[in-house]
Amino acid sequence: MSALEIRPATEADLPFVTEIYDHAVRYGTATFELIPPDLAEMTRRFGVLMDGGFPYFVAELDGRVIGYAYAGAYRPRPAYRFTVENSVYLLPAIHRRGIGLQLLQRLIEECETRGYRQMIAVIGDSANAGSIGVHTRTGFQMIGTHPNVGFKFGRWLDTVMMQRALGDGRNTLPADE
Repeated sequence: MSALEIRPATEADLPFVTEIYDHAVRYGTATFELIPPDLAEMTRRFGVLMDGGFPYFVAELDGRVIGYAYAGAYRPRPAYRFTVENSVYLLPAIHRRGIGLQLLQRLIEECETRGYRQMIAVIGDSANAGSIGVHTRTGFQMIGTHPNVGFKFGRWLDTVMMQRALGDGRNTLPADE
């Protein structure tokens, strides 16, 4: 395997990001979206994250984007401003190669550098052992499961909630207080 590069995403990466997410929406249960967003919508979402100052990375192998990860606001109210929610998606052909783990590790490091204190993972489908495992390996702890909250592919799906402290976590006050 060639050298993997994890780098900040640019707008030029969005056609690849859209393709990866399209497959996840159409065939997977990691996301509860039912209709894949088009490039224009993915560009809008990217802009919201960039305007908000959130990190967004792509994994590139042999000049091709094969995965991406980003953090965004956990909730819109100001008291949540030090907590982010993460997302990680990969091309199906490269699952189980450690690339998702590397993307998540880089995302965690960047969020700590930016002063965030907690990261939340909302994992679609409690049967998603790969995602649960990657999050566990990077220090996330299980906080709970919301049973039967999504309906996709003719069946009810759970969401799994996991959480990880970033940097000083709750042990000190944030710098802007």
